[in-house]
Parts: sequence; C-alpha cells; structure tokens
Amino acid sequence: MIGLKSTLNVIDNSGALIVECVNILKNKVNNGWGSVGDEIVRKGDVRRAVIVRTKKPVRRPDGRFIRFDDNAAVLLNNKREMLGTRIGGVVSADLKLKGWGKIASVAPKAI
Repeated sequence: MIGLKSTLNVIDNSGALIVECVNILKNKVNNGWGSVGDEIVRKGDVRRAVIVRTKKPVRRPDGRFIRFDDNAAVLLNNKREMLGTRIGGVVSADLKLKGWGKIASVAPKAI
C-alpha cells in the first residue's frame, strides 16, 4: 500500500530515480492508500505515475499472495502515456486487469 509521502523507485528510462507520492488518483475505494495500477502525483514538477510493484502482499483470485522487494512506479505524461520507452524490471500482472496493458507488455516480465 502506498500512502502520502511514500517514496517509490522509478523503473523506466525517463531519467528520474525516486518519486515521492503527493496524492493518490483513480482509486476505487477513497481511503487514501494506493495499490498496483493506481495513479499517483509526483512531488516537484507535478507528474503522474502508475504504481507497478508494492511491498505489501496482494492476494490473487486463486489464493496466492504476490509481494515484491520494493515499491516502484512508471512515470506518465499528460495524455496518460509512458514517458520512457523501456522498463527495467518486473511488474505486477494486475496492471493488465486495471487498464495498463501497454506497461505490462513493455516490461520484461509480468508476475
């Protein structure tokens, strides 16, 4: 789960290394926490990003739990397209279900 002031690694080749979450957008449950596939607003020059990995375990429909070693995001432009052209790491397969199939297809592996 990603909350306000959380730091995330940027795994695309847009040039940024670390992002600090300022606001959670596009969240079905308005509880202030973000999960995989939710949009966040980056601090500094305000940019949007999509959460692609979280440390918090996420339960799959078949009963498995998936967790990653770090929290990571991919930066977006104003048209909700990726700023970078490559992704340097694995992403969650839940992105396909949440409408971010382009990010999942560019990544080397989706778990």
